[in-house]
Amino acid sequence: MSTDAVTALALHNPETNAFWAGLIEGRFLVRRCEDCGEAHWYPRAICPFCSSSRTGWQEASGRGVIYSYSIMRRAKVPYAIAFVSLAEGPTMMTNIVDCDFEALAIGQPVKLAIRRREDGLALPMFTPA
Repeated sequence: MSTDAVTALALHNPETNAFWAGLIEGRFLVRRCEDCGEAHWYPRAICPFCSSSRTGWQEASGRGVIYSYSIMRRAKVPYAIAFVSLAEGPTMMTNIVDCDFEALAIGQPVKLAIRRREDGLALPMFTPA
């Protein structure tokens, strides 16, 4: 799939439009259920905890901790992929950037680092706090 196609899909999905638009504006949004109160990741209209359709967007703090990570050393350019537990509760898969990968640790605090691609799409990544 071409980069343009990925961008078009990301920006034209009714359930995630606000998320991607928020990132482009520099805001990180998560969905929270108005019935059970749980925040969830990935963004979707139906709550995965109680199946309610009464969910809404909440601006997240952009803070979290590394739950688990792996360093891909055999790639052309090494990179770190991680599960980050957000301060709001959900855990998301993301990249860890702008750091010494050898200094990463489970439980390490991280903060949001929005990366913008050449085609305009913004992606949520994290860096040590």
